[in-house]
Order: sequence, then C-alpha cells, then structure tokens
Amino acid sequence: MALLSIRNLHASIGDKEILRGVNLDVNRGEVHSIMGPNGNGKSTLAGIIAGNPKYTVTQGEIIYKDKNILDMPVDVRAAEGIFLGFQYPVEIPGVSITNFMKAAVDEQRKYRGLDPLSSAEFLRLMEEKKKVVEMTTNLVGRSVNEGFSGGEKKKNEIFQMAMLEPTLAILDETDSGLDIDALRIVAGGVNRLRSDSNATIVITHYQRLLDYIVPDFVHILYEGKIVKTGPKELALDLEERGYEWIKEELAAGGSVR
Repeated sequence: MALLSIRNLHASIGDKEILRGVNLDVNRGEVHSIMGPNGNGKSTLAGIIAGNPKYTVTQGEIIYKDKNILDMPVDVRAAEGIFLGFQYPVEIPGVSITNFMKAAVDEQRKYRGLDPLSSAEFLRLMEEKKKVVEMTTNLVGRSVNEGFSGGEKKKNEIFQMAMLEPTLAILDETDSGLDIDALRIVAGGVNRLRSDSNATIVITHYQRLLDYIVPDFVHILYEGKIVKTGPKELALDLEERGYEWIKEELAAGGSVR
C-alpha cells in the first residue's frame, strides 16, 4: 500500500476549478518531483494535501497511511506526519524559533501519547538538527523568519522539517530565490533527512534543484492533471524543450510523449 495515494482529485478555489483529476502514488523511501508552468495547480495540490481550507475538493480522495485525510483538520494532518515547506514562509514576530519548535515538538509528542521533552533533551535535539542545515546559534534565537533573508527562511523550513521528522514532506518551490550556496545547503539537508521510512514531494519550476535532490520520479502537472510521469531525465527534457511542447503534443495526440 502506498504511503500517499491520490485518486481523481478535483478541486477549486471559489468558482475556479484548478485540479481536474489528479492521480498520484507515493511510496516510502521515494522522492517525487512535480513540475509544470505557473498557475497549473502545483501549489494547490500541496495545499490540499496539507489541509489548507481555502481550497474546495469537489471530487476524489487522498489516502495517507490508509486513512482518507480530506476530513482531517490541518493540525491532525501535521501530527500524522505531513509537513509543508512554504514557497514564502511567514514571519511570526515575537516568537523565537526555539520556543516555536518546542511547542510544535511537544504537541506532536502529545498526539502520539508521549511525554514532552525536557529542556535539556530538547536543546540536545536542536543541536543535532541544526547541523543538518548548517544553522547558526544566533539564528535560532531570533523570531521566526523575522528579518530573515530568503536563504535563511528556507534553511529554517528545513530545520523545522528536521525537528519534526515528518513521514511525508512537501516542499513547495523551496529553491525560489535561493543563491547557489543556499540551494546547496537546503538540498543537502533534504538529502540527509531522506530514509526508507519517509517520502518527499518536491515542487519546482527548474531542473537545477534536481541536480541536488535527485528524484525517483518526475511528474508534469499541466492544466490541473498529471499528464506525464518519467524518471529524473524528464526534468532535463523540460529544461531543454520548455513547457510549450506539452500543450502542442496534447493538442496533437491527446498524450505527452
């Protein structure tokens, strides 16, 4: 049984239909990349899996860990191990990263019937996970994302991911706005967190991220559907040919070759 199984997913925001029948299976131990032009449903799909209430699912199902999660509130999905890394992480003034993560980790442990970590245990965990994304001590003492550069915000997202150890991580355009050094650090963190017991969905426009995070499968999401799935080399085809060929081939033969 797949860790995540999406079947015939249709969704809209207001009166606008965005997803028009998405099908996707993700198994433990796999990295999937979803690529496609702007406005074709990539971030919508990520938001729906995570439980963003602004989207309305009109048809289909999402099965995660053998449970249909569409009726689960967002906090329960997070406690079940679903993590969403945002394209534009929000600032939380007045709340330090340390306090924010202590609350998040303790809530997750409470959901699983475990006692909260002691302060010493939590600090040891933080020191261990900071190394994953080469995060400095002064950064974790600051308010969440307040005044952070784009690279610092993305490092913080991967640090949160490391602390929470999700079963399914969804990274929505994590490479957006990153210079090459920040991209290397962020991607290195993702790779170090990869295991046979978890899975990652990487949403991106550009092949360059996939030079660092090598996917098992690449999917093209176009006009609300996954129209082609292939190995990592499919990303190179997109880099060379752009997205216009998708439209042309669908118009000509009904499928993308």
